[in-house]
Amino acid sequence: MASSSSFPLMKYQVFLSFRGEDTRLNFTSHLLKALKATGMSVFFDEEKLERGEHILPALSQAIVASRLSIIVLSSDYASSKSCLAELSDIMDRRGSHGQIVLPIFYHVDPSHVRNFGGSFKTCFDGHESNKPLDEVKRWKAAFAEAGELKGLHIEGSKFDR
Repeated sequence: MASSSSFPLMKYQVFLSFRGEDTRLNFTSHLLKALKATGMSVFFDEEKLERGEHILPALSQAIVASRLSIIVLSSDYASSKSCLAELSDIMDRRGSHGQIVLPIFYHVDPSHVRNFGGSFKTCFDGHESNKPLDEVKRWKAAFAEAGELKGLHIEGSKFDR
């Protein structure tokens, strides 16, 4: 029988990754409410981060302490450096510890995520011009990998809110 120290303590069942400006007040808030209604413990940055806390280390710790990450990939997700850093941590955790990752393609074409099409090309071109190339390469690899995963595709209508 494995000792309890061989498994990390999971504080959250779900880590929710999303671009706040795109989905916080509509889709993500409804998703959060639905997950909590089932009794799940969800890391949601507005509820869990303390004022003055360093955001990126706190998010990395929450990813490690979660069984599942849900990534809401929206049209401006890749414009956020912090979202891309978070995604990179999630995909690293998937590779190293088998964390389950569920992408939700929210009003975006999954092939645009895989192939850096549409608005994503512009976002990554911008990052390449003002961020270290090794960091951008890491983000791009994580982004493309997330685009290859089977997930949910929400094409968008007035009824998905």
